[in-house]
Amino acid sequence: MRSKINTESSKHTRPRHTQRDLRTTSAKASGFGSARLSSSDTQAQLRKNVNRPLQIMKFGGTSVGDESCIRKVADIVRAASAENDIVVVVSAMSGVTNKLIEAALESEAGNCGAIDRIFTELRYRHETTVDALIQCDADRKYFEDGERLCKGTMLIGELTPRTRDAISSLGERLSAPLLAAVLAEIGVASESIEATKLLVTDSYYGGAEPWMDLTREACQARLTPLLQQGIVPVVTGFIGANEEGMLTTLGRGGSDYSATILGAAVDADEVIIWTDVDGLLTCDPRLVPDACTIAEISYLEAADLAYFGAKVLHPKTLRPVMQRGIPLRIRNTFEPENPGTKITPSGPESASGVTAITAIADAGMIAVGGRGLAEVQDVLGRTFVTVAGVRADVLMISQSSSQNEVCLVVSAAVVKRTIEALRHEFAHDLVHETAEHIALDSTVAVVTVVGPNVRGMSKMVGRAFAALGRHNVNIIASAYGASKCNLSFVVPRKNADAALIAIHQEFQLGALTSPLLATASTDAVWCYESERETAEAD
Repeated sequence: MRSKINTESSKHTRPRHTQRDLRTTSAKASGFGSARLSSSDTQAQLRKNVNRPLQIMKFGGTSVGDESCIRKVADIVRAASAENDIVVVVSAMSGVTNKLIEAALESEAGNCGAIDRIFTELRYRHETTVDALIQCDADRKYFEDGERLCKGTMLIGELTPRTRDAISSLGERLSAPLLAAVLAEIGVASESIEATKLLVTDSYYGGAEPWMDLTREACQARLTPLLQQGIVPVVTGFIGANEEGMLTTLGRGGSDYSATILGAAVDADEVIIWTDVDGLLTCDPRLVPDACTIAEISYLEAADLAYFGAKVLHPKTLRPVMQRGIPLRIRNTFEPENPGTKITPSGPESASGVTAITAIADAGMIAVGGRGLAEVQDVLGRTFVTVAGVRADVLMISQSSSQNEVCLVVSAAVVKRTIEALRHEFAHDLVHETAEHIALDSTVAVVTVVGPNVRGMSKMVGRAFAALGRHNVNIIASAYGASKCNLSFVVPRKNADAALIAIHQEFQLGALTSPLLATASTDAVWCYESERETAEAD
């Protein structure tokens, strides 16, 4: 008979190659089922070599998208755990977070029928996966929590950021204990841990930032004892908790960020992002068929690629490991034999020229200024304080001193709140003005050329401009990045694809003779995993 899943326990330590039944325990962490060794067995599993390498392995939504994918993940973890200590970070199953957010929005609109339909669909998907993988019943606790939160939202008619975080995080809170149980089934000692017990953040719901000192203390206290016993912690990605213990999320695509935060907190030897592509590519292969996988790249170059649109990485992912000098690798869950892309402090010794090209096609250019603001003091300072207040990252900036004007380029996702905040900030100064002094051009894209020292190579810049000119791409603005690794162009959105193709061809980045490049898989896709493509939480 199948045992009932215990929502208060997720410790899995069944010895390898035994048929011992899963048994329920009363550990604090939630989970899908549990088995525990006797004290003598546990002591026998204490690591003989405490100096084994420590790897953080993060698996995204497509990597745990169904039962066959989850089996591949479990096999990868089991193989790696033979020689390394492993901490796993896991996303929600692909598409789940989108469905949860849809349910949250439907609850604000009062659509009870849509909420019931969504949770029925999610419940069936998870229970079917559990039945295919482990010998225990699927638990309904988290689905009930989600439905309760949605119904509460319906009653008050408002979806608060805190409630949205609580609902959108349910997918990770289901996938982590599921993977831990699957690892137990194949003989890998494991324990599911909610990141609310590890990752301490501020209280900015929907885009929280970690308090690293407190996070480091929590991780050392909670994870180190497990690793010393040979247990693989399986941690929920995307979420944390503030100092009061209230659940927060790190923002869409935040599970990568979770992995590197934890890696920095425990001084890991390596962080591996397991995804559905072979690594970072020289360009979007859907536009440039001969785009290649980059074998090795520096922190700064990879950070610029992520910041300017290369969606294999969340833009914030590299921050924690850069501070600690920890290498990051991107590998393909479905082709684990491929080495992927290695991201290191300085990149390959022989690197030169252009490494890759990327683009943000959905950008907006905001102009603040004009005669109405010509006499206003500190327009630039007030503008940046306002933009920072809504946590809008500025992609590019230009300034004209003649009429106290500043022009900002931001992603389309933050355009609305940025415009609203700026108009509110300068409302008093413009109360008597009839002309528009905070204007938006939403028809632009940002194309970025990335290389180890783009700023220091004038011929390279000239070639890029010339290539764009030959393809009739109008350059609205251009700017060097502070990292010295990028040169960005603002171009009409309709010309973004042509710009990518022109520059990729100009610098022959598809040439397979380069020692820094490896051939890309034929099915490689320059994007987040499927749930990231639609701003999923992975």
